[in-house]
Amino acid sequence: MAEEKDQQEQETKKRRPRYPLEFRRDVACLVLDQHRTIADVAKEMGLIGQTVGNWVRAEKIERGERDGLTREEREELAKLRRENKRLVQERDLLKRATAFWVKESDR
Repeated sequence: MAEEKDQQEQETKKRRPRYPLEFRRDVACLVLDQHRTIADVAKEMGLIGQTVGNWVRAEKIERGERDGLTREEREELAKLRRENKRLVQERDLLKRATAFWVKESDR
């Protein structure tokens, strides 16, 4: 188990850091606005074509040119899911507490 943790840490260190949002959008705009190929832009910028393609897809969604959730919608959805999870946990705790007190009051 310790070996798996060490391996995961090494893999994490090998990964490149996330590129800033502005950089990702600028690269995607080179493809979309200047009508260049993904492969051409990726090669010029020293990036992987799949990565640039992902950025182009995300930018098309942001522009409304493609169906999907925008960045803001994904953030809101994640926030709502976290809140929902917390509320479900609180509800379950209150159910257990109520059951406990009902059981105690019957004694």
